[in-house]
Amino acid sequence: MAELVVLGFSDKEKAEGVLRLSKELSRQELLDLEDAALAWRTMDGKIHVRQTYSPTATGAAGGALWGSLFGLLFLMPVFGAAVGAATGAVAGKLTDVGINDSFVKEIAHTLEPGHAAVFALVRRSTPDRVRDAVRPFHPTVLRTSLTKDREEELVEALRPS
Repeated sequence: MAELVVLGFSDKEKAEGVLRLSKELSRQELLDLEDAALAWRTMDGKIHVRQTYSPTATGAAGGALWGSLFGLLFLMPVFGAAVGAATGAVAGKLTDVGINDSFVKEIAHTLEPGHAAVFALVRRSTPDRVRDAVRPFHPTVLRTSLTKDREEELVEALRPS
């Protein structure tokens, strides 16, 4: 079961840095994210949200692959890929997976102007290595789906030394 962790940052650049770091940690197999999002509030109070997982793009890619395979069976691979991509994109658009969009917006509205938050739906991780990597960005734990004890442990582990 995936755990949700929402970390707050003093600015958008630090939050973006953590998202870049999460990709590196994924390559090192220290972190496996199901979904992630970045939300920030500009100095004029406007809310912005950027999802890192696109079900439409994923569906289109999967549909193109399956369409190509079926197309090869009927000697029309290009047509099969096109139909498969279109069908996959529609299926992806209708599928809402990962972090709930309204939850992201709800938390984003609580951010101070100029601040940002990273939302991570974590399938698995190597907690001590991930915490050590994230700590220099000085995150604040805003919300989690962890137990109270594990959340307190995370808050304590992310405190600057």
